[in-house]
Order: sequence, then structure tokens, then C-alpha cells
Amino acid sequence: MRVATIRTDAGLRGARLDGDELVLLPFTDVGQLLASGDDWTERAAAESGQRVAAADADFAPLTPAPEKVFCVGLNYASHAAEADLPLPQYPTLFAKFARSLIGANDELPIPANSDKVDWEIELGVVIGKPARHVSESEALDHVAGYTVVNDVSMRDWQLRTSQFLSGKTFEQSTPVGPYLVTPDEVDHARSLQMELSVDGEVKQSSKTDDLVFTVAQIVSYISTIITLAPGDLIATGTPAGVGHVADPPTYLTPGSTMSCTIDGLGMQTTRCVAARNSRKTA
Repeated sequence: MRVATIRTDAGLRGARLDGDELVLLPFTDVGQLLASGDDWTERAAAESGQRVAAADADFAPLTPAPEKVFCVGLNYASHAAEADLPLPQYPTLFAKFARSLIGANDELPIPANSDKVDWEIELGVVIGKPARHVSESEALDHVAGYTVVNDVSMRDWQLRTSQFLSGKTFEQSTPVGPYLVTPDEVDHARSLQMELSVDGEVKQSSKTDDLVFTVAQIVSYISTIITLAPGDLIATGTPAGVGHVADPPTYLTPGSTMSCTIDGLGMQTTRCVAARNSRKTA
């Protein structure tokens, strides 16, 4: 099953993909659908309401207001190598806030106070039921599905201090979606091809089976720290090919267009624009 959150004239609505149409669901978004109970897939499958063409849909972030957004750094050996950093012994975690999330095809504002805006295609994991102190063998039972995430990073802000947060959670900087795809359709995303291009040039190309820490390991690890709740999002890390370590370094600017694709999960198309009401700061 594939579900999404779309914008309609009446506001946000959860929807189920049926062929080339989206069936509107009686939930404001995918997060609310997941929070409705463990039988959310049966509930969504039973709906037969109003339909809209998927090609015309205005996709919002899958879970517009998740309780938590976790990200995993240096989770591909190829990315650690290009950054000349050792592989971590434990998952390297940082967070984002909900205001950083945008829809799969939304415009991405390039802020005036960063000239090192970079791309990072990532496999996204969406939690389906609460997870606290779960083992690796139990962890995947708590995953509702998978999606595409682009962890756009303001590298100059990210590297100002030892803490990544300021460069990772700029407002409207993280495309998510378009769909949450249930695990049965993609074998828990164990080996999916992923690719990111900028203005038609492929920058990143890898597979999800190159993860250093698996989805099960990540979910189990985070659940020892805090309860993962339905709708929570985990971005699992990016492979080699980011712009910051290219020779010469290359960054996104207004007018750049990114395409992010993970086989079986869908594609994002993100056009970069100059941020409104943005100003340079020290």
C-alpha cells in the first residue's frame, strides 16, 4: 500500500494510491492515520471516497507534524570515506524539527545567509506503532513504511560548531515523500537503488543495502533512548556524492533543480528558489 498527505481546497488530507488516482481518507494526514491503531492499513484499504488524479496532487510532507525527526549521520561507508572520517561505533544521531519539512515537489528556499547548501538523498523510515526498548528482531514490526528524504544541509551552519542541528533544520529545507510505502511492497527497503541528480547530472548513486547500521539496528537503538511514536520519521543517512566534498565543492543555488529517486518508493523533484524575507547574518 502507498499512502500520502496531500493539500486540498479543504486543507490537508491523507490519501491512498489506487492505480493513478488518490483516494481521500477521513484523516487529515498520514500521521493521524498511523495513530488511529495497528489496523490502519485495513482502515485505509476499506475507504472508497473522493478521488483525485495522482499526477495533479499537491504533496505535503507525509507526517506534517511528527513528534520526532531523527537523522543518522555517516551511515554509509562511502560517505564516511569521502569526508575522511572514521566509521562510527554507534549510530550518530541528530534531530530536525517539523518546520524543516516540505512536500516532495515543493520549492526549496535557499537562504541568503548560507552559501553552502548541499544535498543528501536518504531512505526515510516512518514509525507505525510505539517502540520502546525493542530488540533488533522486534524492531521492524514497528515500522509502518518507507519514503524518500532529502536531508538538505547548510554546511556552513552545520560546521560552525560540533553540533549539527543549526545546519540541518533550516525552515522548509527537507523534502519528504511523496509516499509512505508499506514494508511488504519493498521487502523492508533492504536493497533499493537510490539516485540524486542536480540539473540532470547524477551526483549520488547507491543502494540501501550499503547502510552501516540497518533499519532494525537504528530503530532498536533509538528506542533505548526514547519512545518512538506513530508518525515519527527517521532519515537513515546518505551515500557518497555530496557537494561539500566534491572537487571543487559544489552547492545548490536559486534555479537548481534536484531529482531524488529510490526504486519502489517514488521520486521527488525539488526546484530551488531564493528565500523570501531572508537576510544575511554574521
